[in-house]
Amino acid sequence: MILFACVLTLMCTAMASGAEAAPAAAPAKKQHHMHAAAKSGPVSVAYVEVNSDSMLNVGKYKLAGSGANVFDIGVIFAANINYDGSQAYLSFNQQVQSVLDNAATQIRPLQQQGIKVELSILGNHQGAGFANFPSQSAAAAFAKQLSDTVSKYGLDGIDFDDEYADYGVNGTAQPNDSSFVYLVQALRQDMPDKLITLYDIGPSASRLSYNGVDVTSMFDYAWNPWYGSFDVPGIGLPKDRLSPAAVDLGSTSADTAANMAQQTVDGGYGVYLTYNLTSTDIHDYISRFTDVLYGSDAVHSG
Repeated sequence: MILFACVLTLMCTAMASGAEAAPAAAPAKKQHHMHAAAKSGPVSVAYVEVNSDSMLNVGKYKLAGSGANVFDIGVIFAANINYDGSQAYLSFNQQVQSVLDNAATQIRPLQQQGIKVELSILGNHQGAGFANFPSQSAAAAFAKQLSDTVSKYGLDGIDFDDEYADYGVNGTAQPNDSSFVYLVQALRQDMPDKLITLYDIGPSASRLSYNGVDVTSMFDYAWNPWYGSFDVPGIGLPKDRLSPAAVDLGSTSADTAANMAQQTVDGGYGVYLTYNLTSTDIHDYISRFTDVLYGSDAVHSG
């Protein structure tokens, strides 16, 4: 991925410092989500680089007409799948850990507005990835770490991003056909009512079926990973669960964002993906695509 890879090169190096795996989680208290003002149109998604920006930015944009949230899903970018020499484990860098530890002020306010919050999981140049678990039990063990994290911190789901794994380093295996199927199957069993989404890239994205089991339908949404382009994800989900549009809010032109919004509407697709939402007020830019998607300008709450 061209633009995205450039953004992540420094970030992933920082992540390699290797936080310890999250401890087994105690169940989080049930969260009472408010009903957001209704809007008609695609689900809008915003990734936030929490190394530098606050998740709360996701909740600062509303539609001028109805007061509805511009963004329906905020994605914490990103936790890592790391390798300890014998097995994969879930790792959080300092910034991600801080967001999770301060869920009461960084996550709950969004959920109380009706916005769902996911945690993105990304490779970390250590050889561990979603596509090279050596056994079904190893895949299920990592799925348990993910579901425990969702439960412990009161999250709404997990997003898979199979980049930067560097399969084969540190004596790790190359991708196999069974690994990601086992992982998604176990995670869906562990959290049947939570979101599981796919950033459509890497070996895992092309390995969704094994031994008669196809996990395609276990994903809630999938999106195009190539920012600045309109490209239908190569996964057999209905149109209303796909985002062919991929907008980098820091580098995709407003004209392109608006054009991709129009293609989204014209094509009957149900998701519109954005990345790199910062604290800068860009409501004029965002209005270019909300006018098309929802028939309304966007306003920023400050």
